[in-house]
Amino acid sequence: MIDPLDSASTRSSADFHGRMASSWEALGEGAPTLAALAAVCARAIVVPPEPISLEQLSGEAQAILFAAKDRGVIEVRGVSTAFEAPARMLAIYIEEDDQRTIAFRDRERPETTLRFFEGFCELCRGGLVLHHLHRDFSLTKRGFNIARQVRREDVDDLLRLATEFGLHD
Repeated sequence: MIDPLDSASTRSSADFHGRMASSWEALGEGAPTLAALAAVCARAIVVPPEPISLEQLSGEAQAILFAAKDRGVIEVRGVSTAFEAPARMLAIYIEEDDQRTIAFRDRERPETTLRFFEGFCELCRGGLVLHHLHRDFSLTKRGFNIARQVRREDVDDLLRLATEFGLHD
């Protein structure tokens, strides 16, 4: 008699469910989107895009550049434990200095979160951002150069949409 618990189909099913569990965990951390952003950044290293000018960037992309101009540290992060869905969305966090981080996230108006996320995607496609590890990104040399061209008065209204945190909030 064949033991149904020892069959190839049971092992195959267990393997499948094991992979699905790890995939589910990865989905919960935004891994597919982070991997896609990392791939876009990597492509810009291998096949540099045509140089992009400040005027070609959206206001949101310019605001991200301005906020990151000193340290260049950008993080794409979601809050998987947040109660409300808009608060769980991936958003752009920037270390302005060694004590302050701002987030372009708005749980009341998710469109704001998405506008800045798309602005960050522009920066990735333009070769202005480099992926490092997991959710960690930074400006590239070109990114820093263009960031220094952004005038605060041109992005001040957009910067007011950011939420300020301490560095480790």
